[in-house]
Amino acid sequence: MIRKLREEDLDRVMQIWLDTNIKTHNFISANYWQDHLESVRDILPQSEVYVYENNHEIQGFIGLDDCYIAGIFVWDEAQSKGAGKQLLDYAKRLKERLTLSVYQRNERAIKFYQRENFKIQSENSDKDTGEKEYFMVWE
Repeated sequence: MIRKLREEDLDRVMQIWLDTNIKTHNFISANYWQDHLESVRDILPQSEVYVYENNHEIQGFIGLDDCYIAGIFVWDEAQSKGAGKQLLDYAKRLKERLTLSVYQRNERAIKFYQRENFKIQSENSDKDTGEKEYFMVWE
């Protein structure tokens, strides 16, 4: 089931956010993600966030800023089981166009988005990490 984020979801969502970022972006210091934890925690309740629940447990979420996907995060044990695709499909039903940025070294995510018909539009550099990233679009 996919539903809007509720305040009582925040601890679980933040755990997923931190664990997923540290594991998936192992080319960036874990301290970077830990340093941003509180600011993300403050922003999330005011953002457009949808959670994926299975058996009354949050297993993932997607954050949107208008048509920009700020991120799709899926708990490690639930990855490759369809949660990310369901979250993305939900966002596609809400929006006519979606954009996102993804680190070039996150090859698994790039392949996922390309399978979902996202196209690379440009290459940029993340000003905070210095990492190269792709800007991708789905229409």
